[in-house]
Amino acid sequence: MEFTLSKEQLLIQKMAQDFSAKYLSAAAEQIDRENQIPEEIMKGLAELDLFGLPFQEAYGGAGAGYDCYVLAMEQIGKVSSGPAIAISVNCLGLGAIDKFGTEEQKKKYMLSCCQGRELASFAFTEPGTGSDPKQITTTAVKDGDHYVINGTKRFITNAGHPGPMVLFALDAQSGKPTAFIVEKFCPGYSVSKPWNKIGYHGGDLLDVYFQDVKVPAENVLGKIGGGFPVLTYGIAFGKVGISSTALGGILSAYEESVQYAKEKTHRGAPIAKFQAMQLRIADLAIKYEACRWLTYRLGCLANDAKDPALFAKEAALTKTYVCDTFVEAARVAIDVHGSYGLMNDYKVSRLYRDAILGPQVEGVADMQKMIVAGIVLA
Repeated sequence: MEFTLSKEQLLIQKMAQDFSAKYLSAAAEQIDRENQIPEEIMKGLAELDLFGLPFQEAYGGAGAGYDCYVLAMEQIGKVSSGPAIAISVNCLGLGAIDKFGTEEQKKKYMLSCCQGRELASFAFTEPGTGSDPKQITTTAVKDGDHYVINGTKRFITNAGHPGPMVLFALDAQSGKPTAFIVEKFCPGYSVSKPWNKIGYHGGDLLDVYFQDVKVPAENVLGKIGGGFPVLTYGIAFGKVGISSTALGGILSAYEESVQYAKEKTHRGAPIAKFQAMQLRIADLAIKYEACRWLTYRLGCLANDAKDPALFAKEAALTKTYVCDTFVEAARVAIDVHGSYGLMNDYKVSRLYRDAILGPQVEGVADMQKMIVAGIVLA
C-alpha cells in the first residue's frame, strides 16, 4: 500500500499545475463569461499531451495511465472546469474505442484526438428517453456495406468539434443498442446551438441530429447488439474524468476559502480567528482529503480494470461521493465568503454553479447508487 506519488506522477501533476496557473488562470473568467475556450488554451493543452494522457503511445497518447490523468485533471479543474470537461469527454470517447475497438479503428480515430487536433464525443442521451438504454429511439438500418442512422442525441459535449463520435443506436437486425463510430460533420450530421447551461462553461453541450447518416459497417464498435457493455464500461471510465474535475473544484473551494479567511478582517482581526470560520475551513480540508484519496484510487483502478462490473461499481460510488461533496464544499465556501460569495466577482460563485452540475451529469446520483447497490447485493 503506497500513499506517495512517484517522480513521474509529481512531474505530470506539476506540469498541469504550472500551465493552469500561468495560462489557464488568466483565461478562466473569459471562458466562464463567453462559454468558449480560447484556441491558444486548447493548443497549450495539446502540446502537453493532456488530451491523450492515459492512452498508449502507439495511438498518439502519452502512455501515462489514468493515475497521472487524475492528477492532471485535478489541477485543470481547479482553475477552469470547461477545458477539463472537454478533455474528460474526449477521453471518454477514446476510452470506449481503446477498450472495444479493432486495431484499425484505434489507429484511425485515436491519434488525432490524443494529440488534440480533433475531439471525441460520446452520444447516448436522447430528448425523449434520457439515458435509458431500453428506450433508445435512434435507429441503425443495414444497407449493403453501410448502416443508415437516424435520430437525435441530446446534451453532447464536443459535438461541435471535428473528430469521432461513439454513437449508440438501435440496430434493426438485433433489436438491441449497438455502438458505432461516426465521423462528425459527415453528410446528414448537424448540431443545435449550445445549451445555455448554468456552469461548466467552455464545455459546450449540443443536440445532434442524424438524418440518413451513412456509417461504414466496419465502424461498428464491439459487436452488433453489444452496445450496452460499451456504454457501461465506457461511462465508467468517463467517471474518472468527471470525478477528477470535481475534485479540482473542491480543492479550489478550499484554497479560496483559506485565503479569504486570512485576508478578510472583522473588528481589526482576520475572520480566520473566529471559531465559526475555523470549523468551516476544517470541514473543507476534511472533504478534500476524503475525495482526493477516493479519486486517486479510482485512477489506479482504471489502469487495470479487469472486472467491468466491479470497476463500474467503484467508478459509480466515487463519482457520486465526490460530485455530491463538491456541492457541499461550494456551499461552505459561499458561507465563508458571506455576501461576497454571491457576487460573480468572486470565484466561489462560479464554483457553486459548476458544482450543481456534477450530480446530474455522467449518470445522475440516484442511478449511480443503484449501480453500487446492484453489485453489493448481487
